[in-house]
Amino acid sequence: MTTPTTTGQDTFQSRLPDPSRFFPELGAIAGAMTKAARNGAIPHTTVSLVQLRAGQIVGSTYHTVRQTGLLRKAGETEERITAVASWQDAPYFTGAERIALELVEAVLIPNPRGERVPDELYARAAAHYDDKALWTLTMAIGQICFFIPVALIGKPIPGKVPGKNYSR
Repeated sequence: MTTPTTTGQDTFQSRLPDPSRFFPELGAIAGAMTKAARNGAIPHTTVSLVQLRAGQIVGSTYHTVRQTGLLRKAGETEERITAVASWQDAPYFTGAERIALELVEAVLIPNPRGERVPDELYARAAAHYDDKALWTLTMAIGQICFFIPVALIGKPIPGKVPGKNYSR
């Protein structure tokens, strides 16, 4: 008889209990944010790529694992998923995806030389996306930014589905 292998995920504990215990409206908020970010104005893949990059930037294992899983379920290749961390020189992304990745980096990484999203970057984004798509991309970045403190402070268990990702 073989003994099951224990992974770190099996013993990992969240810091805080599920926040929906204290904020029952959180499910409705999360649902509304998802609906806004996945309204079809930009591909769902682009939303996940952007949110994966955000998770990487802030060092959130939970978000990185979650978005990677969503991309795999959507049929994305391992090359594209892996290359998000180094998208600038990777041959796997469209011009629109590159602009989306550049925008999330601009929002999350301070620019010591000035504005985070300068007019030049906005103009390049506007060349790829109409107003609704730009707002959708903005909402996708806002959605992940809303949940970044949840992941970094509460530490939900990576790889577990929402609702089952807290140990307390």
